Amino acid sequence: MAAPDRLPPIPPADYTPDQEAAAADFRRRRGVEPFGPYAPLMRSPKVMIDVEALGRRLRYGSCLPEDLKELAICQVARSYSQQFEWSVHAMEAEKAGVSKAILAAIAEGRRPDGMSEDETLIHDAVAELITTKRWSDTTYARIVARHGEQGAVEIPTLVGIYSLLALVLNVARTPADGAEGLARWPE
Repeated sequence: MAAPDRLPPIPPADYTPDQEAAAADFRRRRGVEPFGPYAPLMRSPKVMIDVEALGRRLRYGSCLPEDLKELAICQVARSYSQQFEWSVHAMEAEKAGVSKAILAAIAEGRRPDGMSEDETLIHDAVAELITTKRWSDTTYARIVARHGEQGAVEIPTLVGIYSLLALVLNVARTPADGAEGLARWPE
């Protein structure tokens, strides 16, 4: 049995004025009530709006192509054992062209075989960021050569924002609505 959601969605009738303003802004941008990590973030509505804006910018306006961006997000979800984030982004990654075999390897915590050159670069750069919290000169040069200085900024920012969201989701114990596909690391 899953642990209870610590910070479930707040019923709109119970919103404070700041929460209502934040929810209205979220609805305007997304067309729905705050969900996923944004539901717990509603406890700090101004933070929620700022986090949502940065997340949206990187998710929908990144210099990375969709498949590479979603590959990176899936690696972050795996590194935090974040089922909600995984359930959303593994599906998006597959739609964007990331193979089921690559996603299965990431879900199992393995380095995938059979990646393209671009997938290998992003996978290894993200793995290095997650593991060492920095890039070697070699990795940095490879990223800049392929994705420019913009990529050298956006990739760690993407890893950072999805790490932030994973941490919020983990603390809140936000359920993944029955989605499966990511085994928990031992606690």
